[in-house]
Amino acid sequence: MRSAPLSGLLPLLLGLRLLLGGGAAAQYSSDLCNWKGSGLTHESHRKDVEQVYLRCSEGSIEWMYPTGALIVNLRPNISPASYKHLTVCIKPFKDSAGANIYLEKTGELKLLVRDGERSPSRVYCFGYDQGGLFVEATPQQDISRKITGFQYELMSKGIAADLHTASAPCRPCSDTEVLLAVCTSDFVIRGSIQNVTNEAEEQESIIHVGVNKLYRQKSKVFQLTGESGNWRGQIKTLLECGVKPGDGDFLFTGRMHFGEARLGCAPRFKDFQRMYKEAKDKGLNPCEIGPD
Repeated sequence: MRSAPLSGLLPLLLGLRLLLGGGAAAQYSSDLCNWKGSGLTHESHRKDVEQVYLRCSEGSIEWMYPTGALIVNLRPNISPASYKHLTVCIKPFKDSAGANIYLEKTGELKLLVRDGERSPSRVYCFGYDQGGLFVEATPQQDISRKITGFQYELMSKGIAADLHTASAPCRPCSDTEVLLAVCTSDFVIRGSIQNVTNEAEEQESIIHVGVNKLYRQKSKVFQLTGESGNWRGQIKTLLECGVKPGDGDFLFTGRMHFGEARLGCAPRFKDFQRMYKEAKDKGLNPCEIGPD
């Protein structure tokens, strides 16, 4: 990411300090996961900077008719000493437009997402200690159709590294990694690959899974279908992994990321049974799960 010129942005930051110092009431939401606001509340001749406070590990920002700027303060309900271990990820809405998104730290701004950048599945991540989010509206002749929006997630740096290391979803997991994944993943299921849909534009594959046994799921991604009474769901992975439909059962594990199931370790089920039994016989399995 490159540093952005400060000529047009410093007045906004100085305006924020004057606004707060003068005792004016800045509009903000506290102890909320999501914020939705409108630039039409600003007077046309002022370039207001508005503070937004959010206290959840995930949520969204939706800014209609953007004018001026927003400073987004993510303050999760954990000890501040733990902030340094967090990674922040944002995923712009598909049609997000009308503002640039920057990282801001001690007056230095680095461009994160340029207005008009079109990458439907692109996710931008940075360390919590790298700075906060500064969202600046870009000059527009007509703001009537502009909405700047994105989802955000906070997670531990280890989980973020797994999700965003390009080779991680394609590399076969070791026995130790599989056994740990069973204990720590957001979902763990035994199932088969019914079909695979490839999305070339987003460079992703959608794995359509038929579920034979549901061990755990954080969100209701896998659900009973009305017609057959079977459990089904979808898991996403990188297109380059080359997943194809095939016979046999797998143990699917993974993480939830922006409301979607992302594939982690996925050994064939008979291989999982073997490694689980070997670890259990040696007293080395990190958690109990019925492998049958």
